[in-house]
Amino acid sequence: MPIKVLRVLITDVNYGGRVTDDWDRRFMTSMIQVFATPEMLNDDYSYSASGHYKALGCEKIEEFLEEIEKLPDDAQPEAFGFHDNAAITCATDEAVAMLTCVLGLQPRTGGGGGKSREDIIDELAVDVSQRVEGPYDMEPVLKMYPVTYNESMNTVLQQEIVRYNKLLGEMKRSLGDIRKALVGQLVMTDDLDAMGTAMYNQAVPENWAKKAYPSLKPFAAWVNDLLARLDFLNKWIEFGIPATFWISGFFFPQAFLTGTLQNYARKFQKAIDTISFESVIMKIKDHTEVPERPDDGCIIWGLFMEGARWNPDIHSIDESRPKELFTAMVPIHLLPVEKRVVPTQGIYKCPVYKVLTRAGTLSTTGHSTNYVCPLELPSKTDANHWIRRGVALFTMLKF
Repeated sequence: MPIKVLRVLITDVNYGGRVTDDWDRRFMTSMIQVFATPEMLNDDYSYSASGHYKALGCEKIEEFLEEIEKLPDDAQPEAFGFHDNAAITCATDEAVAMLTCVLGLQPRTGGGGGKSREDIIDELAVDVSQRVEGPYDMEPVLKMYPVTYNESMNTVLQQEIVRYNKLLGEMKRSLGDIRKALVGQLVMTDDLDAMGTAMYNQAVPENWAKKAYPSLKPFAAWVNDLLARLDFLNKWIEFGIPATFWISGFFFPQAFLTGTLQNYARKFQKAIDTISFESVIMKIKDHTEVPERPDDGCIIWGLFMEGARWNPDIHSIDESRPKELFTAMVPIHLLPVEKRVVPTQGIYKCPVYKVLTRAGTLSTTGHSTNYVCPLELPSKTDANHWIRRGVALFTMLKF
């Protein structure tokens, strides 16, 4: 039986023109190995660990139909290689989609006592205006952290502040405009009305989202996350380059990673295209245990893992605990290495994304708006298992 030919026909030939993302192709190639395999001809072969999904050794149509009727009405996560926690994620997403639809159908005005819609929007605008500071003054930052040949982090900091300033400037302008529009001092345009509706529904306004980093958080959590990011930058400006970097706080983390490689390349006079990162998983629980910045590379923290968890006891990826959808990743030392030989055994090449959608559009910089980089994590289990689990790291969650 030409198993290899079947796998190529189903994956590369049938879906070759439609599935173009490398990570999706990797997942598809891994999935087909379960269903198109010589072992499928054995009577005891099962497609899942529980044995609910297996090859049917029937001869008549009636027998096939009878066996199919015994299958669960709702497909279990194990049928697709997922962890049982995937059922919780699926149910949660369905509930959120339904409630979002209901929220969009609610009336704009309501009777009875309590605060009006306009009062709530105005209070939110005042609260955000007081908590979120205005755009940064670039002049003192440029003096303290000038562009230098041996320290690319100065350039990264400048670029981050410029990006955040665009968002902060838009927030400051629009918050002032909507407050004036609510009392009749300005015309309530469609954009301002949409902004007010989003704030009232606890969603991030579209005019802010266009100038902001990708995020799935609701309005209140998004503002708190923004404040944490600004605090990260403020401490960097005030106390100097940090010993460890909160990768979730970067507007454009790809530039930070490139800057780290650039520092190493300039320090040792190496070609940057011959240097790549080795992921060294640190045997500490928290970034606060790192006293100083490493000589080479950088230490990052703030990542979350879905589909699996990091087990420090065995220093490997391990199965998720029941009902534990996400786990915090320990700090990782990204160590630049020249002409590094990528290991093929004992590691899982894990993609890092900004948000949980695992998708993004290609920006003008040549980078995805959501994908960050791959990290090689130690694994005592075959990598295909984690590929089918959909294991990935994220810089932020939905809450």
